[in-house]
Amino acid sequence: MKNTAYFFITATGIIITLIYGQSLLVPFVFALLLWFLVRKIRQSLDKIKFIRKYLPSWIKSLIPSIILITILGFISKLLSANINSLAKSYPIYEQNVEIMIAQLNEVFQINLIDYFKTHSSDFDFGIILKKIFKSLTDLLSNAFIIIIYALFIFIEETNFNSKLKAVFTQKNQYESLSNVLEKIEKSITSYIGLKTFVSFLTGLVSYIALLFIGIDAPLFWAFLIFLLNYIPTIGSLIGTLFPAVFCLLQFGEFTPSLLVLGIVGTIQVIVGNLLEPKLMGNSLNISSFVAIFALSFWGALWGITGMLLSVPITVIMVIVFSHFENTKPIAIMLSEKGKI
Repeated sequence: MKNTAYFFITATGIIITLIYGQSLLVPFVFALLLWFLVRKIRQSLDKIKFIRKYLPSWIKSLIPSIILITILGFISKLLSANINSLAKSYPIYEQNVEIMIAQLNEVFQINLIDYFKTHSSDFDFGIILKKIFKSLTDLLSNAFIIIIYALFIFIEETNFNSKLKAVFTQKNQYESLSNVLEKIEKSITSYIGLKTFVSFLTGLVSYIALLFIGIDAPLFWAFLIFLLNYIPTIGSLIGTLFPAVFCLLQFGEFTPSLLVLGIVGTIQVIVGNLLEPKLMGNSLNISSFVAIFALSFWGALWGITGMLLSVPITVIMVIVFSHFENTKPIAIMLSEKGKI
C-alpha cells in the first residue's frame, strides 16, 4: 500500500514537472537528440580509415555539428520565404473554394453552395497556416539554446566516464551502469540516424513529386512531410493529407489533389512499410499499442513537440526499466514481444 502511494506521488510529481518545465526540458531533450545524431555521423566517419586514424574526436564532432547548424539555418530562411509566399497568395485560394464547391455540387447533386457561404467565416486557411508557422518558428527559435545545450553536452562527454568511476567505486556497479548507458546510446543513436535518413528520403522524393504537380511552396510541404514522419503511425497520414487539401484550395479542382494523395501516399507506403522496417528491424522493441499510447501521452503534455519525441523517450524508458528488478515487469509490458 505504501509503495503504491509512493508510486502515484512520484508519478504526479514527474508529470507536473514535465508540464511546467516544458520550456526548459524540451530544448534539453532536442540537444540530447542532436548529440546522438552527431555521434551517429561520427561513427559513420570512423569507418573511413584515414579519418579514424588521423582526426581527433573533437574535430569529428565539430564537422557534423557545423554542417547540421548550417543546414538548419538555410532551411529556416527558405521556410520563412515559402510561408510568406503562401500567406500572400491566400486571397487566390479563397476564390478557388467557391469553384471547388461548385464542382462538388455538380458531381454529387447536393446544394452545398449556400451552406458553405453561410459557414465560410468558420474556415480560415490563413489561421491554419499561422498555427503551422508558429509551431515551426517555436522550434527554430529554440535552435540557439539547443545548440548551447549540445555544446556543453559535448564538453561534458570527455570527462563523463571519469566522473562515473569516481562516483561508483565498485567495479560491478560501474560496469552495470556503463552497460545501461551504452545500450541507451546505441538504441537512440540508431533510431535517430535511421529515422532521419528515412524521413529525409521521404521528404526529398515528395518534394520532386510536389514540384512536378505544381503545388505552391513545395519545399515547405516537403519539410512538413519530413518533420511529421518522425511521428509514428499518424505522422505520414497527416503529411500526405495537408498538401492534398491545400491543392484543392490552390487549383480549385480535384485532379492535383488526387495526384498528391496517390503519389505522396505511395511514397509513404513504400518507405514506411518496405524500406523502414528493413533498415530498423525490431531494434526499438516497443509494442504498437505502447507507441500509440506514448504518442497520445507526450502529445497531451508537449503538443506536436511531444509527438516527435515520444518514441525516443519511450525507448529510453524500456532500456532503463529493464535493468532494475523493481521496474523490469514494466519494461516487459512495454516491449514488443516480452523479450528485453
